[in-house]
Amino acid sequence: MSIEHGADYTANVHSAAARQAMIESQLRPSGVNAPWVLNAMNATPREPFVPADARAFAYIDRAVPLGGGHFLAPPLFHGRVLEEAAPTAADRVLVVSATDYLAALVRPVAASVAVAEAGAAVPGGDYTLILIDGAAEVVPDALVAALAEGGRIVGGIVERGGTRLAAGRKVRGEVAMLPIADMAVPVLSAFAAPRRWSF
Repeated sequence: MSIEHGADYTANVHSAAARQAMIESQLRPSGVNAPWVLNAMNATPREPFVPADARAFAYIDRAVPLGGGHFLAPPLFHGRVLEEAAPTAADRVLVVSATDYLAALVRPVAASVAVAEAGAAVPGGDYTLILIDGAAEVVPDALVAALAEGGRIVGGIVERGGTRLAAGRKVRGEVAMLPIADMAVPVLSAFAAPRRWSF
């Protein structure tokens, strides 16, 4: 085995151990127990989705800065989003994220998965499930329009100064996000509420 290949092997072993520790110390104790979620998060390394100098922090229980105001959300948030969303083989999924990590977790179980950054144009429409990888003060009209009637939306919201996991469903053309649990979630500045002048 060459030195380079030996280093790759060691890194892979450390990554696998870190993913297992993430599951046993962060996900399971917080109620994330769906086998498919644990299997997906155990099989998908987080290191490729963060800058090289942040890879040592890829599995911590806090958001990892990516630069440009973007973050990789904590593992617990991703695990809870997936459990709440419960995607199926019939779902057409849109993931709103600055990385491809959450999309990589859901691709094996969904019919199709598209990805768009917060604030960017929404690709296509008629999605049955939208996952917001961060906390939004408001869900933009463009996302609501892209969601099929009866479709679900799961992600973070900003409410009374705190961030929460939330979920909603499109009914008669409208979506109301209902908070599920307080949780540390990176705030998406592109989904901030319009500021109102006060005198």
